[in-house]
Amino acid sequence: MTLSASELTRYRSSLIKLEARANIENVRDKIFCQDVFTAFPFLPEQSVDLMFADPPYNLTKSFNDRRFKQTSIDEYAEWLDSWLSQTVRILKPTASVYICGDWRSSAAIQRIGEKYFIPQNRITWEREKGRGAKSNWKNCSEDIWFFTVSDDYYFNVDAVMLKRQVIAPYTHSNGEPKDWTETENGRFRITHPSNLWTDLTVPYWSMPENTDHPTQKPEKLLAKIVLASSREGDLVFDPFNGSGTTTVVAKKLGRHYLGVEIDETYCCLAQKRLAIATEERGIQGYTDGVFWERNARKYSRKGAKEDAKTQRRARSI
Repeated sequence: MTLSASELTRYRSSLIKLEARANIENVRDKIFCQDVFTAFPFLPEQSVDLMFADPPYNLTKSFNDRRFKQTSIDEYAEWLDSWLSQTVRILKPTASVYICGDWRSSAAIQRIGEKYFIPQNRITWEREKGRGAKSNWKNCSEDIWFFTVSDDYYFNVDAVMLKRQVIAPYTHSNGEPKDWTETENGRFRITHPSNLWTDLTVPYWSMPENTDHPTQKPEKLLAKIVLASSREGDLVFDPFNGSGTTTVVAKKLGRHYLGVEIDETYCCLAQKRLAIATEERGIQGYTDGVFWERNARKYSRKGAKEDAKTQRRARSI
């Protein structure tokens, strides 16, 4: 997905900033284009049900005209603390917090996260992409730390079940399927989600959600988190909103959203994606209330047709 010159001008003219203390009605379903440190003081207290944070990892990487430089683990931890400490005030006592990182930054996230929240789990997800290495293991996984503000938190495991193809179709003594279902498209089992996610695909050129953001997360990844850790009507907050995946998924799934992003172009991309999401609510890899394992939908005629339609749509955006 790209922005034409006219779209960039139109969306840029609608960008807003927080410059005074706001109530929940002032921030709900909005993206603020500014440095998150300038927004924190104005956000309403105890208003957020779910926070998803995908901050710059401890790597040297460019985000348009801004560059984040790799530093020591202690300095990175200090930077994490500088913004994470300011989120405590705006989170509800029942809120959940998810923070992304790679193997270099994961230890710092745990250390600082435990200062303010209760660690519940660490999710590791396979990126599928990744450059090979001759003298090391290929780096193709990332972590997401799951924290909660208290022991009183919401988690809906039934909303994030995974549909897998059955490789070994065991049966009962009477020949009936054991914990799996026979369909015209194959044999499938509905399973509980674990903290190891291998069913995700990093957005690529033929996916309509794909943008030029260098660290964009898949909508499917956000859908798992939003469905598991929030209810319809809850407020989902992303302090590093990027090209808008968190806000778009929140909208598609009937949640309210709040995003902060410093880069104008990424804010404009997010606004375009939100406009499209008003009509197109589908999330690739999530159908009929379950998440399909990667490539499993090739066994589904309905899935194959939907994926072909999705790719045609992507080429027209």
